[in-house]
Amino acid sequence: MPSANFERSIRVGAPAEVCWPVLIDVDKVAGWVSLISGVVELEHLSSYEAVLADRFGMFNLKADLSVKVVELEEGRRIRFHAEGQDRHVNTHISVEAELRLDPTEDGTLIHVSGEYKVLGTVATMGASTIQKKAEMILAEFFGAAERSLTTL
Repeated sequence: MPSANFERSIRVGAPAEVCWPVLIDVDKVAGWVSLISGVVELEHLSSYEAVLADRFGMFNLKADLSVKVVELEEGRRIRFHAEGQDRHVNTHISVEAELRLDPTEDGTLIHVSGEYKVLGTVATMGASTIQKKAEMILAEFFGAAERSLTTL
């Protein structure tokens, strides 16, 4: 079962109170990651649905995800759990993640950390292939976050 912890941070010049509304705009943030689509807000800052779709070798993965906010510290931190599966490819995905904003003298440190697990057919592609996809997702997220938050 490929699983891994992830952690990454960036500094932006905007203050935390300016960054927070952008980072909890789920439609905007979902647009920052090319593998995510079909986001539906069931309850604001509580419950969402989304689709994670990608190609892994000869497999086309399309996992329906249920996303639940498990902890919220308004303006500072949000923890969530996402879980779903693609029944056609027999693959289960789960993610535990936290986004935290730490004010600095010259802006904000945005920190994302967590763990993902992949079970089933796609997991047979190997941990390194899955890790590359996870790194790509983080790179897309932080690249878009930096571009969006630098212009504020």
